[in-house]
Amino acid sequence: MTTSELRIAAAPISWGVCEVPGWGYQLTPERVLGEMRDLGVTAAETGPEGFLPTSPAELRDTLASYSLRCVGSFVPVVLHKADHDPTAEVNEVLDRLETSGGDVIVLAAATGVDGYDDRPDLSESEWATLLANLDRLGELAKARGVTPALHPHVGTMIEKRDEVYRVLENSTIGLCLDTGHLLIGGTDPLEVTKAFTDRITHAHLKDVRIELAEQVQRGDLTYTDAVAQGMYVPLGAGEARIARVVGTLVDAGFTGWYVLEQDTILADEADGDAAAGNVAVSMSFLRKTAERPVRV
Repeated sequence: MTTSELRIAAAPISWGVCEVPGWGYQLTPERVLGEMRDLGVTAAETGPEGFLPTSPAELRDTLASYSLRCVGSFVPVVLHKADHDPTAEVNEVLDRLETSGGDVIVLAAATGVDGYDDRPDLSESEWATLLANLDRLGELAKARGVTPALHPHVGTMIEKRDEVYRVLENSTIGLCLDTGHLLIGGTDPLEVTKAFTDRITHAHLKDVRIELAEQVQRGDLTYTDAVAQGMYVPLGAGEARIARVVGTLVDAGFTGWYVLEQDTILADEADGDAAAGNVAVSMSFLRKTAERPVRV
């Protein structure tokens, strides 16, 4: 694959923009989108609700004014409660994506409370509800021309290795391969990439400092504190074996989006100065990795 064929996108979380209340200083859309454009990024995920316009046409036009196209949206939604139907929430996002040109909806199995530092355990009946909702919402998205992807995510109902594999083995929805969240949750992202290549419909590329990830796994650090301490690093600087993951995807003919994500928490506006530089490093690493053979 030539690097010009890679579908590379960026996400606002690399600039510290997040849906979690109190996450940190939130940069303006003008700065984030402008820096994406200046880096040569041509596509972006939309970020949290409220960061960009909710009007579908206005969203499309805002991104286009920065020479960006819409990739899709990350949507945390409660999937495990029998008395809660998430269809309306998902349809609202699909409406925006249809008009704005986005082609991926990335679903996360939200707990129902803010933040990613704690979560309940699911009963067997709640698992059954969650799996049924994943299949139902996945079919809904596909019927509207949007690719669905389930995002295993720390602090959601699908975080740990056995939960990731339970979804992959008992549902049909595609997988958002988030290398960082998988590793932090105790799943080897390379193992998943090799075993379920045909299920991967979207990729969030993150690299991780394993010593901080292990502290989160042991409960010695909250997820939020670990992010604040720099758990995520530019691609190639951590232990997520990104080069081998990318090599596996390229060899398999993966044609989905490679979204660059380096979750960060900013203290103030000046703290955001390093964000664009980190994304540039990750873009360079991804392109170099994709253009040369990688032993997988």
